[in-house]
Amino acid sequence: MSEHTIETPYGPGRLVQRRAAHPVATLLLSHGAGGGIDGRDLQALARSLPSRGISVLLFEQPWKVAGKPLASPPKTLDAGLRAVADHLRVRTPLIVGGRSAGARSACRQAKELGAVGCLALAFPLHPPGKPERSRLDELAGTRLPTLVVQGEKDPFGKPEEFPSLPRTELSPVAYADHGFKLPVRLRDGEIEMLAGIVDRVEEWTRRLVG
Repeated sequence: MSEHTIETPYGPGRLVQRRAAHPVATLLLSHGAGGGIDGRDLQALARSLPSRGISVLLFEQPWKVAGKPLASPPKTLDAGLRAVADHLRVRTPLIVGGRSAGARSACRQAKELGAVGCLALAFPLHPPGKPERSRLDELAGTRLPTLVVQGEKDPFGKPEEFPSLPRTELSPVAYADHGFKLPVRLRDGEIEMLAGIVDRVEEWTRRLVG
């Protein structure tokens, strides 16, 4: 594992890299508006995928590095991703993704950054209880193969709320909420649930890069 400071127009960000020995793809992920790169799904992918031939790079946005409690505006998140992409020198296909607000930013930026695909973890289709404020245009606008991994109990958008979109695959996570937490009665199954997310992302990635 290696760690680097990335200078962005809105302050320094942090890039944590877990490189595969013989990578077939590189996965660049950013975090959501309420947490950092320690999110359970991001960490599960970072721990497991490099040994399976997929490098995982986690980018912590400047607002989080600075210790602020809430995310800065969307344009700053996009600028952070662009700064990372300018820093990277990868020889494998690049997939850009993230969780929640990071997924929205990835959908907006992946094509411009030269990615071959987009990974949207817990995509916030709308604010809780406000389906009329849809962000579907961001997801539909990726113009890339996209995998959406969505908890069945996510108040920001349940899987059945997502329409069928070209080149977009939806992978529901049973009983999981927006943070991929399970109900108390099912907590013993969280390790298995996270392993399932890792397996799904690996399968989609390998199919994508051939």
